[in-house]
Amino acid sequence: MHSSFEFLSLTPELILSALGAVGLSPESGLTPLNSYENRVYLFQAEDRQRYVVKFYRPQRWNSLQLQEEHAFTQFLVAHDIPLIAPLILQGQSLHHIDGFYYAVWPYRAGRAIELDNMTQLEAVGQALGRWHACPADYQLQYRPAFDVSHRLSTPIHYLLQHQPWGRSVLPWDDLLARLHQMLQSHAVFSAPQLALHGDCHAGNILWRDTPQLLDLDDCSMGPAMQDLWMLLSGDTHEQRQQLYTILDGYEMFCEFDERQFDFIEPLRTLRMINYLVWLHQRWQDPAFPQAFPWFNQPEFWQNQFRMLSEQAQLLEHPTAITNYNS
Repeated sequence: MHSSFEFLSLTPELILSALGAVGLSPESGLTPLNSYENRVYLFQAEDRQRYVVKFYRPQRWNSLQLQEEHAFTQFLVAHDIPLIAPLILQGQSLHHIDGFYYAVWPYRAGRAIELDNMTQLEAVGQALGRWHACPADYQLQYRPAFDVSHRLSTPIHYLLQHQPWGRSVLPWDDLLARLHQMLQSHAVFSAPQLALHGDCHAGNILWRDTPQLLDLDDCSMGPAMQDLWMLLSGDTHEQRQQLYTILDGYEMFCEFDERQFDFIEPLRTLRMINYLVWLHQRWQDPAFPQAFPWFNQPEFWQNQFRMLSEQAQLLEHPTAITNYNS
């Protein structure tokens, strides 16, 4: 991964040229939408329809990986999974201009999902159950594997090499070594894997009387729980109720292996570690210091050390979840 990216060269003139190359002429201004990883804009074209154009972050994914994402999206839509697929324009969905890959989607209005709304949560479970069941042997060949090297060893090595916590007296080396030791042989890495959304949190779900799943930017192979656990929030009791509600919908279409209940804290820990790497690698992008000004402050790293230490305790002494079907 590279730490420096040239989004500054993505000028309004270049965006208009990119849209013109696929036969679209904006009638309204380009409205930036919330995205740190990529650059995403909403516009209305001369046909009076509204569209969303995404310019992918250079050097993150190659053309094979992006084409695989689009093919996967089209496959899921063909199996009636509630997704919004990129448009086929000029015979293809992925386009390129001056170092940027980009794609265009139809705009769909909606609102954010309410994670405390059990009806909505069960409907999301149904959508994910249909996704994971259709068919289970679909393979993503070009995305990074869900394995010890990509998800654990490489990010920990990166943090130890760059030491973004600065001159901290906290024993980061010991903590990260402890987490690596506990996680490297965990069952989360040996469980059966599915082609997943990969980043299925509330921000990537649009509610339109039914859920619409958005943004397969992080699609990957992995265990089924990876697409469920980020929908959980609150205390242990609340999370248990939410998980059971999701599974009420999920198991209408796909059986869930309850042994994966034990994957929640390992997956949370892996995400926390990789999040720190992601922030550090993106720090040269001017959008990141503006959005995350606390990243290079000692208090942030003290809190991260504390939270990862708590994760280590949870990994050593996991809390059992009552069997869903009991």
